Amino acid sequence: MDYATVLQILDSAMRLTAPLLLACLAGLWSERAGVFDIGLEGKMLIAAFAAAAVAAVTGSVWVGLAAGIGASLALAAVHALASITFRGNQLISGVAINFLASGLTVLLGQSWFGLGGRTPSLEGAARAAPITLPGAEGVRGVPVIGPLYADVLSGHTPLVYLALALVPATWWVLFRTRFGLRLRAVGENPASVDTAGVSVVRLRWAAVLIAGVLCGLAGAYLATGLSAGFVKEMTAGRGYIALAALIFANWRPWRALGATFLFGLMEAVANRFPSLDLGPVTVPSMFMTALPYILTVIILAGFIGRATPPRAGGEPYVKER
Repeated sequence: MDYATVLQILDSAMRLTAPLLLACLAGLWSERAGVFDIGLEGKMLIAAFAAAAVAAVTGSVWVGLAAGIGASLALAAVHALASITFRGNQLISGVAINFLASGLTVLLGQSWFGLGGRTPSLEGAARAAPITLPGAEGVRGVPVIGPLYADVLSGHTPLVYLALALVPATWWVLFRTRFGLRLRAVGENPASVDTAGVSVVRLRWAAVLIAGVLCGLAGAYLATGLSAGFVKEMTAGRGYIALAALIFANWRPWRALGATFLFGLMEAVANRFPSLDLGPVTVPSMFMTALPYILTVIILAGFIGRATPPRAGGEPYVKER
């Protein structure tokens, strides 16, 4: 494998990591506050459809992005209402959101566009344009480092860089601010937070809505940045992979970056080598396609050591009288 091929794989991995990272951070915010969110997949899917549909109609990727965030926030509010306000089962609420988004996107897509659940292909201003980082062309000729900067780090859409920037931002808010301290405390011991006079319900609602915004960004990127429109079930299990990456990362932002990049890299390798010739053995295309999901199963089977979720995760809080 030559250096040019390595650069192509890394460039593809960067693009594929962005939606996983955004979804993983969404799950991190929600679960750190004690609300399990199986509905990441559904919120990404509805956001992808809304972003692509509105961008196709208006011709503006930014209006589409706002629509995607709004659609994801609507489902996040449903999840918060069911699991926080009405103290319903968080897992059932998340699964219901996934089913709702799966059916609703196809139904609306067929009703509005008549393309079998797809949206029209996005072109021009309806798609996210790549950004060339400063000095990328100037350093391209520098051995090793130049192509890495010009071809791997540069040339991505704004949401890729936003996803990377949100990792230190999430770390700082959660571990260096009063809001983050209270939010993490709600996920560990909500009674102590309530005793201190801080609203557990308000903090959990805030965390779930933040997760909704991040899922909206992830879905919008899938439809307007990574692809050129919406197709049926285009999230392809990325919400579940993000949850696996969250467990792999032990609910920490910087580890989430590494975990999601690993998944993105596996998918990039599978796309680059449909069937991998290892000399005496040829890895079949079916195995390469399933590689990211096989890695998910291995992680969830417990081969990463002990992962410790927030202690109050999944438990509705009932205020003591």
